[in-house]
Amino acid sequence: MNKGQAAEQQAADYLKQQGLRLVEQNYHCRRGEIDLICKQADTWVFVEVKYRKSRDFGGAVAAVDQHKIRRILLSAQHYLQQQNLNQFDTAMRFDVVAIQEQAPHLEWFQNAFGE
Repeated sequence: MNKGQAAEQQAADYLKQQGLRLVEQNYHCRRGEIDLICKQADTWVFVEVKYRKSRDFGGAVAAVDQHKIRRILLSAQHYLQQQNLNQFDTAMRFDVVAIQEQAPHLEWFQNAFGE
């Protein structure tokens, strides 16, 4: 297991402890990919996991740029369509879990971005 996969597993375990239910991991489509798809009550939660060795150059959070956000949004739309759900009347949010190796630290940003 590489560091990215380990970080995703750490994030999945953490979110489960916080009461989220993991639905899918590493969802891929032509538009992009989503690291974790969870449910929290009736809300779909699309999670981007970012791992960085240190906080240099903004750390893990800075790695989620506008291009990445757009690809996640498009991938989430695709996923919802595959589930026969409509993005306009489905409760959802986009979270980021940032993990830094130096001084091991996990930060969970709920509703980090969206339309």
